[in-house]
Amino acid sequence: MNNFEYKNPVKILFGKGEISKLKDEVPENVKIMLTYGGGSIKKNGVYGQVMEALAGWEIIEFGGIEPNPHYETCMKAVEVIKHENIGFLLSVGGGSVLDATKFIATAIYFEGDDPWDILAKGAEVKKAMPLADVITLPATGSEMNGNSVITKDSTKEKMAFSSLLIMPQFSILDPETIFSLPEKQVANGIVDAFVHVIEQYLTYPVNSPIQNRFAEGILLTLIEEGPKYLKNRDDYDSAANFMWAATMALNGLIGAGVPQDWATHMIGHELTAFHGIDHGRTLAIVLPGIMKVKSEQKKEKILQYGERVWNISEGDDEARVQKAIDKTVEFFESVGVPTKLKDYGVPVETTVKIVNRFVDRRFKIGENRDICPAEIQLVLEDRL
Repeated sequence: MNNFEYKNPVKILFGKGEISKLKDEVPENVKIMLTYGGGSIKKNGVYGQVMEALAGWEIIEFGGIEPNPHYETCMKAVEVIKHENIGFLLSVGGGSVLDATKFIATAIYFEGDDPWDILAKGAEVKKAMPLADVITLPATGSEMNGNSVITKDSTKEKMAFSSLLIMPQFSILDPETIFSLPEKQVANGIVDAFVHVIEQYLTYPVNSPIQNRFAEGILLTLIEEGPKYLKNRDDYDSAANFMWAATMALNGLIGAGVPQDWATHMIGHELTAFHGIDHGRTLAIVLPGIMKVKSEQKKEKILQYGERVWNISEGDDEARVQKAIDKTVEFFESVGVPTKLKDYGVPVETTVKIVNRFVDRRFKIGENRDICPAEIQLVLEDRL
């Protein structure tokens, strides 16, 4: 196992009715900026619960944050903060709203010319506003990590950054808040969480049985509970298991001391940037291609994955690897997420644009930093 440092200070309040505890967690005597997306929280009752819990606090609302949050929108929030003396940020919504809130928390203090440099150039995050969240969509795991992904609409770029300073002070997860989600968003969340685990698991062995078993347990839970919840949208227990699996998938625990990939995410981000495809769906497109193109380097872990997660134990190595890829595709499609570029109307020309971006940025991606533009081309060609 590799050396590692692990720290996760996020307080989780999990379960039915936990939104009422906002009054005990939010600092007193601060003006709050409440961030949210398209307004679904005002239809499903979450907004009302939040406002009831925060009676007595001064609240400035900032809505309209996109599913793939735009840099331009975030900067509008920064301007509001500058004029309103905001002291605390509360994200109410899915991972995109929280990712935007995290970026807003850092951009307000950025000392350079353009806060986009935090994402594009890895500019150091020196300070961030305190923030917390009420999560209404299990998917990104942003509620228990220091990660954020932002899209710059003007240039069609989607990039990520990380900092311990943007980890939420607390996160509230009430499974009842996801009852009214559209099926498409639930399916996206299942795939998103699944691929988060795969990115930290399907690499190469480093004698890390605890991380492996934790990862496999999350995958099995998503395979069992995801479809169960899709079939019965009022099933509190399945909703709770799905929600917690999504959080555990990306809170750093299963990634501690092991190599991590993230090539699927980096390529997937470009599909979102160019075509606006939902994040989870880009992962479903790209992952099978990564597994195929890098099957030799990942063979030992793919075979382990196939046996422990899908009970694939017969046949030679090549057949078992292909079966594991096939079962992964079948699972994604079984929850209603297509896995080919043609399913989304993506033309061949886009694959060229994506490859050229990796050439220009000189990125080497994957757990071995050996996935070059030529291999990215092979991955995308496999998914046409």
